[in-house]
Amino acid sequence: MSVLESVDAATNLAKNNELQLLVFRVSNNKDSAFYAINVFKTREVVESKNHFLTQIPSTHPLLEGTIILRGLQIPILNLPSWLGVHLTHEEVKKSNILICDFNGVVIGIRIMSAYRVIKKNWNEMHAPDSYRLKEEGVVINDTRLEDGSLCLILDYEKLLADIIPQALVDVVKESSSLKNIVIPDKLKHGVVLIAEDSKTAQKALIQIFHNANINMKLFDNGKKLVDYIFSMEDVSLIPAIVTDIEMPEMSGFTVIQTLRANLKTRNIPIIVNSSMTGNNNKREAEVLGASGFIDKTKSHDVIPLIISLINS
Repeated sequence: MSVLESVDAATNLAKNNELQLLVFRVSNNKDSAFYAINVFKTREVVESKNHFLTQIPSTHPLLEGTIILRGLQIPILNLPSWLGVHLTHEEVKKSNILICDFNGVVIGIRIMSAYRVIKKNWNEMHAPDSYRLKEEGVVINDTRLEDGSLCLILDYEKLLADIIPQALVDVVKESSSLKNIVIPDKLKHGVVLIAEDSKTAQKALIQIFHNANINMKLFDNGKKLVDYIFSMEDVSLIPAIVTDIEMPEMSGFTVIQTLRANLKTRNIPIIVNSSMTGNNNKREAEVLGASGFIDKTKSHDVIPLIISLINS
């Protein structure tokens, strides 16, 4: 059985504030770190030696080229080099390629080997402030394997922003999308609350709301956002909430469940802004009570959607 065949349905995990991670390594060094990625961002693992790499001129040095897989031309990103690990020619031949889907953009990430799939509760995912101190930080949170080994979860949105920036949100589009829209008073005088743990995604959202001259407050995870809301005396000052799905301590799905279960917050519009854009996730968000779902590549649409929800 392949390492990805043990993956359960995302919807069942979400209801329990759980996730499944594919654990992998980028080096054969026995002391090398373990890394992980949400399995629902992955499609398969293929052996590098079985796929011809076509180089692309005038691109980022960590964009190795492309392979053809099932009729798709897939760009290959050199994750080891991004992490400061340099593979020998022989190691490259023995390496694997992890095929991933971000916002419908299919890419290949070079890894050395897939280790196994693990199930974790989001409250077992930790995001110490040390990961956020440096602008160039690449680790977003971590967890522990059964033997106590540290397993690091990377900011894959930063990886994409560094190497294929055109795959991410275009904040310039946001300005044009608001040209003929009247901003409701509730939005103009309120503060939109946002839960997002990726610094790269945070920067895009900050720019979008700044350009629109709309107030927003950011939280690094869902638990911080929920705690803040329940500490407020007047939640009517919140015109809308925007939340990612994947976050340490409390997932976006649990944020929705928690707020919809409380009389004070059950009617606040909640928009999911996520790179996990599969139909199952969109359906689950809707079933739990989300007011809308936006792919992270289309984050510039978040303000028009908030306005339409306020006006409806």
